[in-house]
Amino acid sequence: QVQLVESGGGLVQAGGSLRLSCAASGRTFSSYTMGWFRQAPGKEREFVVAISWSGGGLRYADSVKGRFTISKDNAKNTVYLEMNSLKPEDTAVYYCAATSRVALSTNAANFGSWGLGTQVTVSS
Repeated sequence: QVQLVESGGGLVQAGGSLRLSCAASGRTFSSYTMGWFRQAPGKEREFVVAISWSGGGLRYADSVKGRFTISKDNAKNTVYLEMNSLKPEDTAVYYCAATSRVALSTNAANFGSWGLGTQVTVSS
């Protein structure tokens, strides 16, 4: 089992930046895909980005490509999401997720481990 804890959310103005962190624990992650999802009020949970833990495979949602960057620190068992050029439509609760069953999946249903989320609010 994998436990995930997100941090780094907050309130920023449009055009600003935030860096989210996802600390993982419970087991090794060499075979895992790590992902970020977000959910805004009244909307379905949306895929943001996924990365393979052991390799360099990446997949970004079109809505964030070029603005968001995912990275990881193996020694700290932590995944990061650098968010730049933030827009009001990026406002959502951001969730870290993990799966060992599907590689670079964009479907939330394929991720079995989830953090509790961190709120990101972007003002106009």
